[in-house]
Amino acid sequence: MKSSPNFFKAILASLVFVISFSCSDDDNGGPVITDPELNIVEIALQTPELSILVSALQAADGNLVDLLGTDGPFTVLAPTNAAFTAFLASNGFGSLDDVPTDVLSEILLNHVISADITSSDLAAAGAGYASTNASGAGGNFISIYFNTSNGVRFNNVAAVTDGGADIDASNGTIHIVDAVIPIPSILAHAAANADFNSLAVALGAADGDLIDVLSQDGPFTVLAPDNAAFSTFLDGADLGGVNTAVLSQILLNHVLDGVVTSSDLVAGGAGYTNTSATGPGTNALSLYYNTSDGVVFNGISAVTAADVVGTNGIIHAVDTVIDIPTVVTFAAADPNFSTLVEALTTLTPGTDFVSILSRTEGSNADGINPDFTVFAPTNDAFTDLGDLPGEVALTQVLLHHVVSEANLASSALNDGDNVATTLEGDDITVTVIGNPVIVTDGSGNEAGIIATDVQAGNGVIHVLDSVLLPDTTN
Repeated sequence: MKSSPNFFKAILASLVFVISFSCSDDDNGGPVITDPELNIVEIALQTPELSILVSALQAADGNLVDLLGTDGPFTVLAPTNAAFTAFLASNGFGSLDDVPTDVLSEILLNHVISADITSSDLAAAGAGYASTNASGAGGNFISIYFNTSNGVRFNNVAAVTDGGADIDASNGTIHIVDAVIPIPSILAHAAANADFNSLAVALGAADGDLIDVLSQDGPFTVLAPDNAAFSTFLDGADLGGVNTAVLSQILLNHVLDGVVTSSDLVAGGAGYTNTSATGPGTNALSLYYNTSDGVVFNGISAVTAADVVGTNGIIHAVDTVIDIPTVVTFAAADPNFSTLVEALTTLTPGTDFVSILSRTEGSNADGINPDFTVFAPTNDAFTDLGDLPGEVALTQVLLHHVVSEANLASSALNDGDNVATTLEGDDITVTVIGNPVIVTDGSGNEAGIIATDVQAGNGVIHVLDSVLLPDTTN
């Protein structure tokens, strides 16, 4: 299902819990106070099983007691004393005093959501994400994952205790939980959500120790295919049968450097960025995004859940594995090339351009082998040309835009003139004298390169503002 820009707005009112209790007992049999006249801090102060939480709030940086005493509204996931005791022991802290106050503050803020979320609010969604008040990658709020398929669990590490839900306060709601919820990395988020089980297995199986890579500081943006996406991609095959080096590159094709939020993508509208996968000449592969109808990558993979924020990056769940692109992938994905695609397909049925330009292996019988350099005219360039010639002449024009067995990235072009022979047989000259770079065709006409280095796995595209003409076509 494709996402609309509205999908990217956090609508916390849509979050749900499945357990609904009012005034009841805590997990040690003591009374849990529900009093809408008291605020969250006042209720915590009167609840013995939350005494360590109160001490932590008092010890942490940032006046958290004062924060949770304001109007809010807030939802607080309140760890029990036993939860804090286990947390301290597992992290090597002798007492609460040993936890750095800034670290303690962020841990506590990871249990605070700026909305009043009751169990009836949560019942319809079943599973999803909300934002806590802890700070994550790119200055965004850390996400928290909830799942109600078996009780109510957060990040798959903490559960709402029996009788611990829906403690009503004047400024929000408390839900008592049985564990302190660590601030998640992007890998922790992937591990917490069962929809990413296949991704987690793939990361462990691939070459390059990708788990270690994604455990680093980053920040990273990860386009995370769900289990259904992997199932479709494998088409009945076993993941273990995929070459581990190839698998590594496919997975790295879902990883971007830096933090790219849904709002960044929507603001950009459409365009290209680079992934961590590499193509010919170890150049970073390109990735095309378009937000005209949801957010779609390379024309095939749509975002289904956006802006899952961790400590070292951000995740966008996607519905399709994004395979290593060919030059055809980008031509088909980018609407600026729709006329070029029509020319390569319906207008030239006698030549299977799609099959030829999708090749990834050499030694083909016709001698047309990757890597390719494609000089791709935009729709406007074809409009400026006027009426397109007939199939025979148009085929020659199209061949005049392709160089085979050469990935001529901009970094490979020298200052001055660079001459290359096209599949049509004529030479073109790429002149590097500044910006824009000029391409001279077989007729002596000039075209400007308006975008460079759209890097595919089998070649590179440079975008032209005019159509090149061989000397036999005028």
